[in-house]
Amino acid sequence: MAPDLKKLCLLIACLIPAAPGLADETAIGANVSLELNATKSGEDSCTLTFMVINGHPEPIDKAVYETVLFDVGGQVDRLTLFDFGTLPPGRPRVRQFSVTGTTCEQLGQVLINGAHACAAPALSASACETGLQLSTRTEIEVTG
Repeated sequence: MAPDLKKLCLLIACLIPAAPGLADETAIGANVSLELNATKSGEDSCTLTFMVINGHPEPIDKAVYETVLFDVGGQVDRLTLFDFGTLPPGRPRVRQFSVTGTTCEQLGQVLINGAHACAAPALSASACETGLQLSTRTEIEVTG
């Protein structure tokens, strides 16, 4: 292959991301995957957009996570609950949460402290927490 054609193919491969959020149960396993996908600042607010995938073979009827928001200086800004609602098995879901009183540029970290509620009758009581996979596509760190 000609060098210019190789460069073009590499460029195209970099520009075409893998299909985001497609449920790959093999990669997720029997876990929940939670990704901070995007943020958007308002005048005095930050909208956090998450993509969540339930990798379990059964639905999760309700998943609520206790979430701690830290400012860029590392201090706790607030503790809140994010209700991700119903999570069908193997299907990506997008959930948005608007946080008032701060902008996204003021947030430095999101800590998933644990599952506040996890209603999944066909799964173990720890289905929402055990093996929780966290990631971010933003400047805000996500830990748990």
